[in-house]
Amino acid sequence: MENKGLLFIPDISGFTQFVSQTDIQHSRLIIQELLELLINSNEIGLEISEVEGDAILFYKFGESPRLEELYKQVEKMFVEFHRHLSVYDLTRFCQCNACRSAIGLSLKVITHYGEFTGYNVKNFSKLIGKDVIVAHQLLKNDIDQHEYWLITKSLLPGDRPADLTQWMKWDCSAKQTENGEIAFHYTQLTQLKNELPPIPPLQLGLTDKIKMLSLTREYDAEIIPLFHASGDFKYRSQWQEGVKAVEELTHFLPRVGMRSRRILDNGEEIVYASGYSFTWEKIEFSETDEDKKASSYFTLEKITDNKTRLTVDYYIKKNGVNELLFKLFQKKKKEGEWRRSLENLDKVVKGIKLPG
Repeated sequence: MENKGLLFIPDISGFTQFVSQTDIQHSRLIIQELLELLINSNEIGLEISEVEGDAILFYKFGESPRLEELYKQVEKMFVEFHRHLSVYDLTRFCQCNACRSAIGLSLKVITHYGEFTGYNVKNFSKLIGKDVIVAHQLLKNDIDQHEYWLITKSLLPGDRPADLTQWMKWDCSAKQTENGEIAFHYTQLTQLKNELPPIPPLQLGLTDKIKMLSLTREYDAEIIPLFHASGDFKYRSQWQEGVKAVEELTHFLPRVGMRSRRILDNGEEIVYASGYSFTWEKIEFSETDEDKKASSYFTLEKITDNKTRLTVDYYIKKNGVNELLFKLFQKKKKEGEWRRSLENLDKVVKGIKLPG
């Protein structure tokens, strides 16, 4: 059994169109997140041979897990994949083609049992064997829909697999290869996506707050470039006074719930992106410190195609003593910092290059 084992390939459906028709910068990051999620969803001890652009070649030498165990693994990856996309679609800041269309991606999984072995090329481990070729050939088939689980007869104890859930229905087909016909069964996984519960809203902002400052400035800029300039962490140290650098702690792309560490002139702080709403005429987002003591609310309003108003409202947690101390010792300084920051932002927005 040392040269026999399971080949398990989750493959992102819609990848080619997604990459070819959207911004490469953000499509790359979205695919990267999804592939890492699939790797982290591995619960049956699968090894990774290689990541193949839109797919991962997993393998496991020895006897194959039972069909029920394989299904649980397929279910885990498929559900986590679509839950991640649903959350991202609800919380994403970006409106580029890649970020808007990511929700249309899906997943198919190929499982095959056969003979193969490994070899090393410098620091890379690779698999070789006719069954590795067979598993990859099965990715190209005559199945109409592209969110399914495919298993070959090499994994079946009988003529056809059992229905592992009430909704599961199996179809059969075959793939003609140079090594002969490869028979397989497949079942659609769409029902798993349909059964996902609604994503609850994240509660990250201040629930009991009071506004202490409000500053407004108009910019000769379109609303989307100004949104990127003010909301994207990579620009923050270029305009917000007192911020020397920003390190992202979670997520590759900006969304509600992401955390960042701000390196300040006098220390550091952890901040959440705590809220977001979008229309082409008005964009709102907020940031709240990890201890939930203060929040900054940003409101961008389109005046004309080339002119946008930005309002920054600063809140603290409602508390009589803290409110008084803020007014006496912090308000004037904080107001000056924000006024100068908004002036600095005017220069930054002029250099913004948008993703597609």
